[in-house]
Amino acid sequence: MAASLRYLNQRYTMPTGKTKALLTDIGTEEMAHLEVIAAMVYQLMRGASVEQIKAAGLAGHYADHDKALFYVDAQGNPFTVTYIQAKGDPITDLHEDMAAEQKARSTYEWLINLSDDPCVIDPLRFLREREVVHFQRFGEALMDVHEYMNTKKCY
Repeated sequence: MAASLRYLNQRYTMPTGKTKALLTDIGTEEMAHLEVIAAMVYQLMRGASVEQIKAAGLAGHYADHDKALFYVDAQGNPFTVTYIQAKGDPITDLHEDMAAEQKARSTYEWLINLSDDPCVIDPLRFLREREVVHFQRFGEALMDVHEYMNTKKCY
């Protein structure tokens, strides 16, 4: 969610149509990533008994939210927009995007390491690979912005 909001905000500061379109594409796909993760969590929690929920260390979540999806980090901290980094400078923001994609790739890798369920691991591998693609696409956008900024503008 943070990634999509960041891309939406940055879309308006990008100087070329190509970079704006790229951010729209990636932001849309990031929303789909959120949907995949939410579906996985829902499927894992759907048939869990209260005893299983307690054994998994999720009693606090259950007490506050039952089995509802509630966006938190691995420590249980609720989602907040303070995760969104944007300076309004296209080069700075694209570097931040590239760093965020690498962080997401690492997180997916570590989630894969924590699981032994192929029905969880396979979608996580897919999402991890998409983060690699997003990193590469942001690199393309960075080159496009540098090229645009280095051209002479005659008015």
